[in-house]
Amino acid sequence: MNSKLEQEKLTETIIGAAIEVHKELGPGLLESSYDAALAQELSLRGLHFARQKDMPVNYKGGLLEVGYRLDFLIEDRVIVELKAVEKLHPIHEAQLITYLKHSNKRIGLLINFNVMLLKDGITRRVV
Repeated sequence: MNSKLEQEKLTETIIGAAIEVHKELGPGLLESSYDAALAQELSLRGLHFARQKDMPVNYKGGLLEVGYRLDFLIEDRVIVELKAVEKLHPIHEAQLITYLKHSNKRIGLLINFNVMLLKDGITRRVV
């Protein structure tokens, strides 16, 4: 899946799954609730993913196992970081961009479920 169109379709499918979770659960729950529900929704849509995937940090050619985990790595292409916070801050986006760089992935979604309309809680980044 290398074409831009295929990548856009994949992110649209992921966003659709997140919207379905938000419609069912609404805002105000813990991040772990959205994590579990999104995993179920992604499975229902036939997507392959890893949850809480270890992500070592590349430092001067070596890998440091320091406890970072990606919330989701979907189809080995898209990193999805979930939040359930009052407001996204620049540090949340910086976290996603750093994860993209250290994992050699290009596309990431930052999804904050603690909003009234989920479209207001989604940030898509390509590096």
